[in-house]
Amino acid sequence: MQVLVTGGTGFLGSYLARALLAQGHQVRLLGRNFAPVQHLLAQGAIALPADLRDRAAVVAACAGADVVYHAGAKSEPWGRRADFHAINVGGTAHVIAGCQAHAVRRLVYISSPSVIFTGRDQHLLAEAQPYPRRFTSVYAHTKKLGEDLVNQAIGLETVIIRPKALFGPGDTALLPRLISAARAGRLPLIGDGRNQVDLSYVENVADALVLALDAPRAVGNTYTITNGEHVRLWDVIFELLQALGLSTQLRRIPLALALVAAGAMELRAAASGQEPLLTRYTAAILARTQTYDITAARRDLGYNPRVSVAEGVARTLAAVQQNRRTVEPRNRGRATPSG
Repeated sequence: MQVLVTGGTGFLGSYLARALLAQGHQVRLLGRNFAPVQHLLAQGAIALPADLRDRAAVVAACAGADVVYHAGAKSEPWGRRADFHAINVGGTAHVIAGCQAHAVRRLVYISSPSVIFTGRDQHLLAEAQPYPRRFTSVYAHTKKLGEDLVNQAIGLETVIIRPKALFGPGDTALLPRLISAARAGRLPLIGDGRNQVDLSYVENVADALVLALDAPRAVGNTYTITNGEHVRLWDVIFELLQALGLSTQLRRIPLALALVAAGAMELRAAASGQEPLLTRYTAAILARTQTYDITAARRDLGYNPRVSVAEGVARTLAAVQQNRRTVEPRNRGRATPSG
């Protein structure tokens, strides 16, 4: 098939593109920085430089596609509210308009379980869980608004996929931020450390997305994708820290106190324009239990996660350590920059 992947230069988008190319599909990547995906271009993927806020460019990129995967989004923990809306809501509207204008058969929208996160412990949530009255972040709210647009789209097969806590080699968000904070001595243990979460190894999510390409029962439905394992988040974090030779003697902070401190940091960040060290959303994510029921994805998509959390963590650690061995010799002998 002819497949367009928005956000194709990003973490998940690049893994998805690789999986699609391996199956013989013709893949086009919509993004802005193609330096990280030169290996995909060498395999035949086509680069389409564009910004999701550029309606004309996005609509034009959909021409000739049988299926569009909309993985592009602003997903940082902090940023201008207007940017989240312009990219996550406006960009999604542009993708839908492009699909409708060019008779694309199916749109697969990558959303997030954050759209149903209440900030409290949540156990074995299914896709029918209602949206909360108040969203825990601007990101979560804008992804929900994107889901609304997809569900209202006319003349188009739609599927919504919600991967939870993506990780794996090449991750630039989840684990690298935790590791960076630990190296700087700024990673506290928030809560009691016993909260369970579901994680999603990136190749497993790419598998689920490929299955959504033509699964007949998936049309009009939403699916949560995880590894299908409930793990203690802080056990995984400690395993990573130990493997990297970092201290696991973290300062413990009750969630209530962390939320107050994060709120104050957000106020200062709003005035300064600099990302806060901690947001209330991140504090809740690190302290609350969040587990999900993936029965629907197993049933309708035939999804079966093939890489366990333990194996995924081992692969991720190997990649991090290999990157350090590659980078450190280049930096040897350089003066440490001041300031």
